[in-house]
Amino acid sequence: MSIPNEALQKLVQEIETQAINAQREINVVKAAVISKQRDIRMLELTSTEVKQLADDTKVYEGVGKMFMDTPVNRVQTRLASETAELKSDIANLNKKLHYLETTHKNSREHIDQIFKSGGR
Repeated sequence: MSIPNEALQKLVQEIETQAINAQREINVVKAAVISKQRDIRMLELTSTEVKQLADDTKVYEGVGKMFMDTPVNRVQTRLASETAELKSDIANLNKKLHYLETTHKNSREHIDQIFKSGGR
């Protein structure tokens, strides 16, 4: 028993839409991972520079349009927590990326399977 052409065409179109959406999401997630990795590198460089400072050095952080004197150890703590948060975000994005890549691969396999079977 074969599937009618209209139903087969609709099915292929839905699967193709899924694959396109997955590919688009993959590109967005990859860009987000790259951005977060860049932010981590900047935080690590800043942390390295701050660690070289003496404990009594004046360090200022931007708050809106002004700067506030902040102890060096508080700046180091903030940098470490931001780095940890970004690493956690990257781990979650990598999980999402794996899911999206699997979805894309499965969609492509389903389309190939439909064409190979000839709609039967």
